[in-house]
Amino acid sequence: MEIGIDSFAALQNPQDNSAAARVTAISELLERIAHADQVGLDIFGIGEHHRAEFLDAAPPVILAAAAARTKHIRLASAVAVLSAADPVRVFQNFSTLDLISNGRAEMVVGRGSFTEAFPLFGYNLADYDALFSEKLHLLMQISSQETITWQGQFRAPLTNQAIHPRPAQAQLPIWLGVGGTPASFHRAGALGPPLMIAIIGGETHRFRPLVDLYRRAGLEAGHAPERLKVGIHSLGFVATNSQEAVDAYFPGYAETFSRIGKERGWPPITRAHFEAQIGPLGALVVGDPQEVAAKILRHSQALGGISRFTFQMDNAGMSHDQLKQAISLIGEKVAPLVRAQSSNLS
Repeated sequence: MEIGIDSFAALQNPQDNSAAARVTAISELLERIAHADQVGLDIFGIGEHHRAEFLDAAPPVILAAAAARTKHIRLASAVAVLSAADPVRVFQNFSTLDLISNGRAEMVVGRGSFTEAFPLFGYNLADYDALFSEKLHLLMQISSQETITWQGQFRAPLTNQAIHPRPAQAQLPIWLGVGGTPASFHRAGALGPPLMIAIIGGETHRFRPLVDLYRRAGLEAGHAPERLKVGIHSLGFVATNSQEAVDAYFPGYAETFSRIGKERGWPPITRAHFEAQIGPLGALVVGDPQEVAAKILRHSQALGGISRFTFQMDNAGMSHDQLKQAISLIGEKVAPLVRAQSSNLS
């Protein structure tokens, strides 16, 4: 199983959006990506948001800077908001990143859980699903064919048009990032890309029927079982002992999700809610290395086997030193435990 980190390039203090704070946040993020490479993690993903508290509006730029500082770790979007972008340009950006990184680029594409990108780039939210469906099909075609002819509703047609540059890899890996709708899982299976599920609340095992739907749709469409890989993106944090992890993570988690929840009509986060989420069945992966490794393996078993797990940590107001120490523990303690047990089970 691959183990990695996802980041939204969050400001440590959302109230401080000064130039100095923004510069520091990006500098420290790049340092953490280099550190993740050094401790042997498999992948680092950068999200895409268009909000003041997140500095990840241009993921390929951040990833290109990270490519110059790393040697082995794969570099991905997490996710690229494909609905509000031109698939030709998205492919060109990540293909160029692949050349810069010598074949270490990946894309995880999705619709995004925030909607700021739609009005920002001139799209109508009423076309939310139609935009993504059309653009995903175009991106998949560009990835597999150098010269394409294509016509759709939301973009000018392409007639015998060559798309350059091509990546260093024979084909740029594209994962489909999904939330919790059956239509998204069925579409992913029918198209055949690997699936990255954002599970940020509730109980992870409840996604099993949707994962089964993805795998069944993929097999019915003729895709090989080994191609139908499943990954999980979840909120988490690791410290040397469980109490330290819980005490460090809760305040920022409660502040972040209460603030976002206020925008979306959710109730404020309570300690009782948090305790349920860090329990055996909850989605949050918070604790010491042994607890966290065991929970990842339980999640994998509950979903019929996963190929990748990524931690989303830096949206909880954690300091750079706390995040860097957590990355050390994930790379040096959690990942070896998970990989050893995964090998024993396979």
